[in-house]
Amino acid sequence: MRIISLITFFFIATTDVVFSQVVAPLRLQQKFISAQLQHASSQILTLAAHTPASQFPRTFEAGQHHFSNSDWWCSGFYPGTLLYLYEGTHKQELLRLALEKLEPLEKEKFNKGTHDLGFMLYCSFGNALRLTHDSARYRDILTTGAESLASRFSSVTNTIRSWDHKPWRYPVIIDNMMNLEFLMKMSKITNDHRFADIAVTHANTTLMNHFREDYSSYHVTDYDPQTGHVLAKKTHQGAFDESSWARGQSWALYGYTMMFRETGDKQYLEQAEHVAQFILTHPAMPSDLIPYWDFDKDKVDPSARTFARRDLRDASAGALNASALLELSQYVSEEEAIKYLRAAELIIESLSKEPYLAPLGSNGGFILQHSVGSLPANSEVDVPLTYADYYYVEALIRYQRLLEGLPVTS
Repeated sequence: MRIISLITFFFIATTDVVFSQVVAPLRLQQKFISAQLQHASSQILTLAAHTPASQFPRTFEAGQHHFSNSDWWCSGFYPGTLLYLYEGTHKQELLRLALEKLEPLEKEKFNKGTHDLGFMLYCSFGNALRLTHDSARYRDILTTGAESLASRFSSVTNTIRSWDHKPWRYPVIIDNMMNLEFLMKMSKITNDHRFADIAVTHANTTLMNHFREDYSSYHVTDYDPQTGHVLAKKTHQGAFDESSWARGQSWALYGYTMMFRETGDKQYLEQAEHVAQFILTHPAMPSDLIPYWDFDKDKVDPSARTFARRDLRDASAGALNASALLELSQYVSEEEAIKYLRAAELIIESLSKEPYLAPLGSNGGFILQHSVGSLPANSEVDVPLTYADYYYVEALIRYQRLLEGLPVTS
């Protein structure tokens, strides 16, 4: 495992990397952003009214709510969305609902059977710590969770294992880039360099083994757990192994933008810009910048039953891109900043109206419509998804911060 020098670690652990915020004109108005936050906060109260005390919203399909237990990878998004909406509207009811939902989620800090603890714990308890500053309540929970996530790291593959099930030997999915923020933040909070070391090592290995020459990403890279050699590069949720599954590209964009913020390492910024270029200039990207579920969906046989509904958009990928591009715009030249900012604004505008924004009281209380979980598995197809809502609201909060002259992240 690559060891970070003491000087580098001291920089990462004790300071926030400071970047000069590019001054670019903001096209969306505060009134517009506030209206979307108010709509979302009213909508999520409908969802809250239907959500059992010990379960977590997953989706709404064919007029029925679908919930999960706390060990489902999406469990942290609902309380995280409530916390973001509290931040944006200052409605105490949203904070109360969020903190109540953290109670049945806390036990997942001991869960060593998943790589998704960043989603589960950092999106929820991490936001709670950031907004309430209650270190006595949340620090130990987050530290234990980070230890659980770190336990899945292998010094042979130099990665965090994603799944434990067959037929994979040691699978790592591009989604795992998102869980590194949890480790980076906890490295600073605890002054424990192991967390940052693991995150950086995983990011570097993924950089080497997950990307094609055009900077599109494979979904799954499978390693030999004994030697660390790459055995295969596959997909699990995309159209085919060599296709560019849309949300996978979004995970990569967001993950490497975040890693640049946390480390200041320019190779991560360069990677994020390359991925952004792939996404934004792809000929299959629609004019509203809400991508189809796979950029290569036209290369599959439409007569195949699995892909009969191949022309589906994925609002969750769009929301991810909006949030990531807002942050990326703060780290680049003015010309590039304006390009990323305008793209993010267009995505936010697209998601804030039909057909993506659900009318108040509809959609089971979920904010966005038309996301795709896994088309090949016929799972969560053209439905609302809890993480689509989370990243859409995060994008609104980030834009609100820019309007207020604040850094895009806090």
